[in-house]
Amino acid sequence: MKLFVPGRLCLFGEHSDWAAGYRLMTPQIEKGYTIVVGINQGIYADVKPHPTDLIVRTTLNHNSLMQSFQLLMDKKKLLEEASKGGVFSYIAGVGYQVIKNYPVGGLEINNYFTDLPIKKGLSSSAAICVLVARAFNLLYDLKLNTREEMELAYQGEVTTPSRCGRMDQACAYGKQPIMMIFDGEKTDIIELNLPKKDLFFVIVDLGASKDTQEILTRLNKCYREELNEINKNVQHYFGVINADITQQAALALQQGDAEKIGNLMVKAQIEFDRYIIPACPAQLKSPVLHSLLNYRPLQEYIWGGKGVGSQGDGTAQFIAKDAASQEQLIKIIKDDFPRMQCLKLVVQGCLSN
Repeated sequence: MKLFVPGRLCLFGEHSDWAAGYRLMTPQIEKGYTIVVGINQGIYADVKPHPTDLIVRTTLNHNSLMQSFQLLMDKKKLLEEASKGGVFSYIAGVGYQVIKNYPVGGLEINNYFTDLPIKKGLSSSAAICVLVARAFNLLYDLKLNTREEMELAYQGEVTTPSRCGRMDQACAYGKQPIMMIFDGEKTDIIELNLPKKDLFFVIVDLGASKDTQEILTRLNKCYREELNEINKNVQHYFGVINADITQQAALALQQGDAEKIGNLMVKAQIEFDRYIIPACPAQLKSPVLHSLLNYRPLQEYIWGGKGVGSQGDGTAQFIAKDAASQEQLIKIIKDDFPRMQCLKLVVQGCLSN
């Protein structure tokens, strides 16, 4: 069968998924809140059963030559591969979790096309994990629902060196906007009503670089080390401030209030810069991101914008005033920032469906 799993855009609430995991040790830490929606770009694959092996051909390195991987569906071998890191580790990690829990054979995956930017805060690793989990689920009739597929994909990814949070696997919901609430190991998912009218976003691959692992390592230390001013500020932002902004944004999204969403994006970025940059300044000062967010010719076409994912100079997001503004926004960025690439995202309103 053919499968497609999109990347996902975290509109609000980045980092709050793993941060809320520390409530298991420190209950006074605020719950995490995030709003997630699938995007148009993703991973395409043909999948079929294989009697013994996990076989993958992939273009996941984006515009590179097709790469191949084949491994016996053996717990020890899969776990060894998962521990190495890299694209194939995610596939092996999910394979390991599947064979540990279900009586299955192997899988053959031909990832013939990928238009999802890699390492840009759009959950490319989670998308491949969800694709593998879904392939096993459908081909072997495991009868998993969407949340169970998400959990299987998450367990597979954390078998690797990746330290993703539970938010990333929300790409399993496709284009359905959802709010996720994190409380220790518990995750609640609220499917949001479609907005009353279309909302027009532009996602921008900044064509720069960032070190996501360094960002996550530094920010996690703020929950593990003795409290100081920086650590308190990080916990305050991902807790109380994020909870307030994200819950307001959920209401604005369902109302189709693009201006309110834009204002909240601007507020979220200002507060992020104030409270979070000091914890990892080398990665989070992100000069490329800020130069784009503040670029004067864009302002008449947008309600607001902010960084995406782990932040840093990876990806930006804007909410445009309307469809025409969305097109003009893309044109300006393409003309004035030729290294950057734009992705168009429309969250369709209930009248458009």
